[in-house]
This record gives sequence, structure tokens and C-alpha cells, in this order.
Amino acid sequence: MRRSSCPACGSRALSEIYRLDAIPVQSCVLLDTQDEARSFGRAPLVLAFCDGCGLVFNTEFVLEHVDYASTTEESQHFSGTFNAFAKGLAAEIKSLTDLRGKRVLEVGCGKGDFLQELVRQTGARGLGVDPGFIPERLPGADGEHIDFIRAYLNPEQIKEQPDYVICRHTLEHIPEVGAFMADIVQIAGDGAGIFFETPDVARVLDEGAFWDIYYEHCSYFTLGSHARAFRAAGIGVTKMYLAYEGQYIIMYGQTGDTDTLPGEDDMDKLRELAAAFPEKVSAVREHWRDFVGQRHAAGKRVAIWGGGSKGVSFLTTDDLGPMVSQVVDINPFKQGKYVPGTGHQVLAPEALKDAPPDTVIVMNPVYLPEIGAQLADMGLSPELVAV
Repeated sequence: MRRSSCPACGSRALSEIYRLDAIPVQSCVLLDTQDEARSFGRAPLVLAFCDGCGLVFNTEFVLEHVDYASTTEESQHFSGTFNAFAKGLAAEIKSLTDLRGKRVLEVGCGKGDFLQELVRQTGARGLGVDPGFIPERLPGADGEHIDFIRAYLNPEQIKEQPDYVICRHTLEHIPEVGAFMADIVQIAGDGAGIFFETPDVARVLDEGAFWDIYYEHCSYFTLGSHARAFRAAGIGVTKMYLAYEGQYIIMYGQTGDTDTLPGEDDMDKLRELAAAFPEKVSAVREHWRDFVGQRHAAGKRVAIWGGGSKGVSFLTTDDLGPMVSQVVDINPFKQGKYVPGTGHQVLAPEALKDAPPDTVIVMNPVYLPEIGAQLADMGLSPELVAV
């Protein structure tokens, strides 16, 4: 059922800014056959902008369409670039808070890589909660002070009040933003430190980055709207900035009030970005249709590097799949599986040596140096571009 009020602030001052009639309902799911991938479920997406708090959200999102306890593969930790970033974040948290012997809860811990790194750096005692956690994927964790709950977050499951709560790349998957933030506050209690990392939608709106819009991401934030969600729940913002070449919001907080930080009041800018987005995204979609179409028509082999959410959105939003020959990913758990919507089999980078592409489209520009070096090591020199 179409949502008519903002799930963060309750406002009904909503305006539609983007619509797709049918997209895959999961993009990080691992599918075993091409037929299964091509017939994978689809649903409509309609993004609305809330003029009350700045949240952008999918009014058509149906939670039951998404199953994070299934064979999903969201990990980016096979990239040296991403690992260096994650280790740097753990070091930053350590520099700001003494966590030795303290209980740290990570909500939406994925496969547990970041929590393990934080525990190793800080000496904290970790608890990770995620329905998609796979114990055998985290060797060595049994010998450390880490426990895991393979389930969706339920405050009643948290028996020991944490001293610090971490939530990375999870809030964007939550349809009921206000209720989720209330759960975080209930779990954290008084005085707990809080750290969130969430994609920044201001960049998506500004760039017309349609590949960063997909079904699982039902809620989209800016620094300002993220801070407003914090404060509405009773969490004060203590530090915030953009990281990973401006792609991610980093936000520190604590239960209770804090002074307003520069950058929180971004509603006027947000209104401008939201109003301009329909025309901007239309132009960007046309550019990539032409880019891929021209190369395909000329008999060129086009590959995309990145078999996750961005790649699925890039291939399916305008049905570019038939014009793309190869989908590559360094994550070994994705290799050999099939992309929902198009049925491409995900290849290991080394497979490109057998059928060298003429063009490689990188799904995230932050990885261009890493991917360029890997292609060069294989003796390949295709046209290399990033979305």
C-alpha cells in the first residue's frame, strides 16, 4: 500500500521525484541458475521527498519482498580500498572513545568483518546482530570477545546494555525510520556512544546517480536529514562528516541533547536538489543508454565491474543487460552466481583474459585505481570509465 506520510517525521508534505515501474526486489541475493535470476521478483519503486525533514523514501516499499536471512552477499571487504577505509574508521572510533573492556553492539553487522576489526583494535567486547550473518565466514572470531545473534534486531534480545552502538549501512534498509531509531535509544540507554554510517543521497540527487537507487534502499539521507532523525529520537549529534569520496555519511552521537552542528540545516539546498532531480536523472540515464548502446552497436564487448546493488540497478533500470557482455566482481562468493533481473553470471576478474572487454564500466569511481591496476596486471587495457 502506498505510504502517504513520512516514516521519519510523519509529515504529509511529500513530492514524487522518481518512479520505476518494476525493479528486482533484491540485488545482493545469490542465485544459482540463469532462469531463476531472470524470473526473480520485481516491484515498483516511487521515491518521495519529505518537505518536513528531508527524508527521501520509497512510498511503495513492501518489507515482505526482501529476505535478508536468505543467501545475500553484501560484503565489500574483499577490496583493499574498502578494507583500508574500514580499518581507518575503527581507528578513528578508538581515538575518540576508550572501549577497552566495554560492550559494543553492531546492528546490521553483515558478515562481522568490521566488528572483528574494531574489537581487535580497541579491546572491546562485541555483539553483532544480523539475519545474514554466517559464522564460518569469520574465522578466528570464536577466540575473541565477540558474540553474534543471527536475527533481525529485537531490543528484548539484547540482555546487556551496550556502552557503544554501531550501525553501518543499515539505516537505508529500514522503512520505519522513527521506530528503528526509538529501538536504538531503548537499547543504548543513557550515556551510550552511537556511530552510524549511511549513504549520502545529496550526492545521488546532484549526480543523477540512478545506479545508487534500488529496492532494498527504502530510506535515503543527507547529513541534515540524518541528524534530524537522530535528534527526533533523542540522540544528540557530536560529530558528522562525509567520507569515502563524499559517498558516506559518518555520524557520531550520544543519547541526550547536544549543540547543533554546522551543516545540519540543509533543507533549502535539499529542496533545490529534489526539484532538479527528475530532469537530472533523465539526462544521466539517457547518457548511459547512448554510451552502452553505441559500443554494443559497434560490436564492442562491454563489461561492468561490480556485481552488487549498483551493478544490478545499472543493468536493469533501462534494460541495458542485453548490451553488456560481462559482469565482474572480486568477491569470490558472488562468482559463479547469477545477477537478479538479467541472468548474467558473475565472473572472477581473471575470466576477462579469456574474452577481453573493449570497455569496462566501474560501478564505483573510488575503485578505479584498484581496478585499473588489476587490469594492467592481467595485461588488459580496455577503455576504463566509472559511473
